[in-house]
Amino acid sequence: MQLNLTKPICFFDLETTGINITSDRIVEISILKVHPNGKEETYTQRVNPTIPIPPQVTLVHGISDADVADKPTFKEISKDVYHMIKDSDLGGFNSNRFDIPLLAEEMLRAEVDFDMKNTQSIDVQTIFHKMEQRTLSAAYKFYCGKNLDDAHSAEADTLATYEVLKAQLDKYEELENDTKFLAEFSSRKKFADFAGFIAYNKEGDECFSFGKHKGKLVTEVLEKEPGYFGWLLNADFPLYTKKVLTAIKLRAFNNKLF
Repeated sequence: MQLNLTKPICFFDLETTGINITSDRIVEISILKVHPNGKEETYTQRVNPTIPIPPQVTLVHGISDADVADKPTFKEISKDVYHMIKDSDLGGFNSNRFDIPLLAEEMLRAEVDFDMKNTQSIDVQTIFHKMEQRTLSAAYKFYCGKNLDDAHSAEADTLATYEVLKAQLDKYEELENDTKFLAEFSSRKKFADFAGFIAYNKEGDECFSFGKHKGKLVTEVLEKEPGYFGWLLNADFPLYTKKVLTAIKLRAFNNKLF
């Protein structure tokens, strides 16, 4: 089954120096852009992370410091990546919890104003886990009847993720061939930021989801404790979380003016 698209969607996968969204870096990125007319574009690039790749991580994806020593940094390719994805929805495997948040951090470090305001994100892993509870290799075998021989190669994982989603649409009648439906179905709790520090309540207002102000409205906390905002900006929170907090504070300030 082909995807029913109203705008392009970019399936992508990252290989990284580790799993810490704030401090780890990309060492390989692969993007498969699918257009509504079925046209496909691909982009794969290894990246010099500018920090060492731990040996135990190299054992997972096979990329060593020597493999990326002469490759461009992410900042050097950031505009190419942004140009490819800026008009698209996003899709991946565990992408909502890892790949998109880490990509956002890299983009913001490269001074590219990345946000997801008008972007749907489809997490194929969440659909898979809701339906079958397995890994990408098992999903590829289960849905596509093929072995994922190059698992943890960004390009192989990206292509497999795209094939798995199409097979999921063929298998499950309850899944609608619609990007918005799939994005909502593959999402977990609604968060304003990627890392999950700012959640939406039932009324759709932003609330803190951690610490002493857990469950409280962000706007109320920032108004009553102005110093808390400064502490958040200087603490070790993801850049995207800080971007969201700043936007909320500016919005509240602008609302007071009118």
